[in-house]
Parts: sequence; structure tokens; C-alpha cells
Amino acid sequence: MDSIIWFGRRVAYTGDFAQAVAIYTEGLRLHPDEPRLLRHRGHRFLSLREYPRAIADLQRAYELTRGKPDEVEPDGMPNARGIPTSTLQSNIRYHLALGRFLTGDFPAAAALWEEDARVAANLDQRVAATYWWVVALARQRDADAVQAALAPIRADWDIIENGSYHRLLLWMKGEMTEEALRATMTSPLERQTIGNGLAQWQQANGRRASAELALREVLATGPSASFGYLAAEALARELGIR
Repeated sequence: MDSIIWFGRRVAYTGDFAQAVAIYTEGLRLHPDEPRLLRHRGHRFLSLREYPRAIADLQRAYELTRGKPDEVEPDGMPNARGIPTSTLQSNIRYHLALGRFLTGDFPAAAALWEEDARVAANLDQRVAATYWWVVALARQRDADAVQAALAPIRADWDIIENGSYHRLLLWMKGEMTEEALRATMTSPLERQTIGNGLAQWQQANGRRASAELALREVLATGPSASFGYLAAEALARELGIR
């Protein structure tokens, strides 16, 4: 099982998402209803923009693991401290919520990210889940729920690998200026992550011109399977931006 999972993960890191899906599909032929394989295939269906198929896999994985003991999921690309920050079940919830978000089902996405934030085993998990939870609530124009979700976020949290999400939350709280936030966009991934956050927030708050500007900045980074890019791509379609 580990060999199948790591073979698929390594192939996916080369950008060959279709081949990774084929590896996981063969794995599921040998091990039907294995949640780890469903979790990884679902992720790569997201990368391929095959959102209904991603949701189907991840929903099944969610059902198979709900109420059972969780397990740490090793990182394919370890962070600077070499400390894994996610678990199998947190990744299933997180990716399933993203699939719901990308298909416009903001209430279902928000419920999953709320659950993920509530049971988070560490601050990195909590920050990532809370960021997307807040965005999903904002897209529903639920200002009171947004403020309640933002309230516990603290600037002094020690974040290992989700610094962009943390800074976005502080900006949404009004504790960081947009200028300071933009100054941290020093890589393509940060431009996609932060740019999408800016766009989603501006659109949710009725500032379409600012949202369009941020979206165009994200799309200018070039095609990507990052979650920020996928979400920006979905919002661009919603707004009729090419």
C-alpha cells in the first residue's frame, strides 16, 4: 500500500496528474475502498479539474474514516522543521471542502472547514482550515459568522508552513495592511495563494474591481494546480474573466 501511495505521489510531483490517477485507480482495483488511495486520487482529480470525480472519491473516504482513529500523514515535501502538520482525516476533509468550494457549494465547504478547524491537532492545520472556512463564509455574505471565525486568530502564533494563510487572516481581521501583505508575495505560490485570498475577500465584500485586479494577477502567474490558483480560476469563470 505504501509503495502504491508513494509511487503516485512522486509521479504527481512531476506534474503528471493523469498518470498518478491511473496508479491510484490500479491500487483501488487491488484494495477497494481504501481511504488513503481515495484521498490521494481525489486530490489529483482536483488537480485535473475533474471536480465531481474528486468529490465522489473524497466523500467516500470521509465516510470510511469518520469516527475512526486518525493517523499522521507524512509530507511528500517536508517543511523546514521536518514536522508533518496534517493527518489523513484532516486532508480528506480539507480536499473535500475544496472540491465543494470550487463547484460553488459554499455552505457544504464551510461546514467541512469548520469541522477541520475545530479538531485541528496543531496551529498550522487550524490556520489553513480557518482561512478557507472564513472565505467560504464570506462568499455567503455571513458577516457575523466571518467575524466569529476570525476572532481567535492571533498574530503571535508559531506557524511552520501556512504563513500565507495566517497573514491573510490577520489582514482580514484588520491587523495587517494590504501593502504589508503584498510585500510577502515573493514566490509564484505566494502570489497565487495571497492573490486569490485578496480576490475572494474583495468579491465577497462587493469590491468587484479590486477582485478582478487581484484575479488577473493570479492568472498571470501561469497555469497551476495550487489551491489558490484553482479557486481564482473558478472565481474568474464566475465573473466572466478570461
